[in-house]
Amino acid sequence: MHYYRYSNAEVSCWYKYLLFSYNIVFWLAGVAFLAAGLWAWSEKGVLSDLTKVTGLHGLDPVVLVLLVGIVMFTLGFAGCVGALRENICLLKFFCGAIVFIFLLELAVAVMAFLFQDWVRDRVKEFFENNIKSYRDDIDLQNIIDSLQRINHCCGAQGPEDWDFNIYFNCNSDSKSREKCGVPFSCCIPDPAQKVVNTQCGYDIRKKSKNQWEDQIFVKGCIHALEAWLPRNIYIVAGVFIAISLLQIFGIFLARSLISDIEAVKASNAF
Repeated sequence: MHYYRYSNAEVSCWYKYLLFSYNIVFWLAGVAFLAAGLWAWSEKGVLSDLTKVTGLHGLDPVVLVLLVGIVMFTLGFAGCVGALRENICLLKFFCGAIVFIFLLELAVAVMAFLFQDWVRDRVKEFFENNIKSYRDDIDLQNIIDSLQRINHCCGAQGPEDWDFNIYFNCNSDSKSREKCGVPFSCCIPDPAQKVVNTQCGYDIRKKSKNQWEDQIFVKGCIHALEAWLPRNIYIVAGVFIAISLLQIFGIFLARSLISDIEAVKASNAF
């Protein structure tokens, strides 16, 4: 008499499709980021002339959008396909990448807390470099304007930092009408004025500093951000914890599915 042994071992559908659902969101978000970044580059003509990226001394925000999109697309794709096809290599890649990103975020947070002066100097240097390129990229210009307008600040340390930009520099030989002025986002808004006056910062730094406070923000954006952080520490901590929990949940799902697949393969090998 012959006996046949049928293996009923199967991979858990809960882990499999929960991980797939988890990753499909990130994959679609990655596609959206990539599409938005490529569209922004096409509008600026970068796709036809890539030297426009290398020629910008400051940060092109589109590059950051594209990098985020590439990472999210890659990890989402690896997680989705790895879960559906029960591919251990893709799942281990996804899990390892999430662990690396989580540890990198943790290291950056610890370093920022321990070396605050060094971080402050790097932020100052970064802001000054972007001030130099203020008129070179419309996306960078909009970000700086939004930062100054929302935080009621001007420049990195103060309005004098706009001397780093050739168009606003007081001592240059430039014939720019903006010479010795500041961008309109540095101006104190007039509640009665419905239309934004983009020329409100013209020639303001030719006046004495005592007159600045009546027309423009005199606090630097670094000091404004330093004051903003303690007031919103719970929001920042909440966002960091939420992102960390999502990453830990993804790692748990991937590790559980990997263990499940390995157990099924070991069971079916006998």
